[in-house]
Amino acid sequence: MIRFSCRLALVLMSLVLAGCAGERPPLTTAAPALAGPYRIDTGDELRIVVYEQPSLTNLYEVDQAGLVSLPLIGDIPARSLTTDELAARITGELAMSYLREPDVTVEVNRYRPFFVLGEVGNPGQYEYVPGMSAETAIAVAGGFTPRANMRLVRISRTLGDQLFEGKISVTEPIRPGDTIYVYERLL
Repeated sequence: MIRFSCRLALVLMSLVLAGCAGERPPLTTAAPALAGPYRIDTGDELRIVVYEQPSLTNLYEVDQAGLVSLPLIGDIPARSLTTDELAARITGELAMSYLREPDVTVEVNRYRPFFVLGEVGNPGQYEYVPGMSAETAIAVAGGFTPRANMRLVRISRTLGDQLFEGKISVTEPIRPGDTIYVYERLL
């Protein structure tokens, strides 16, 4: 009887794991979602400086379509680019039409918000500060409720058009745009 119960448990675990195979890719330290430079996306506010061109130097927000609209050159795709890649693209556009040797820099002035859901005091949207961990994000959201799992959280992160999702320790770093879900503990 014990052997049958063990086999049944193994079969059920296999079925559960097989059912998870079609879900979103896991969020691990090896995933591109955690590695590499910061990627621009909707909601980021960028400071774009064009040297010796005060009329072009300004703060610009990335719109819902992932575009930045600049004077003279119009809409420039910015989504999924690094700040250096966007600066190179703007430099190229300005050099083709208006300026001889434009010198452009791009930096993130204000990051897009992150979201906290589940067993926290005040679920909602919050302003991202560089270097935040899941734990500090939860503290900003009013801390854990008495029923919260205080060790692991689920995090969802969109990179380009792909959504990564997985469980992480509360000490792991987060990025702008992340959604953090705090589970209810079992006991």
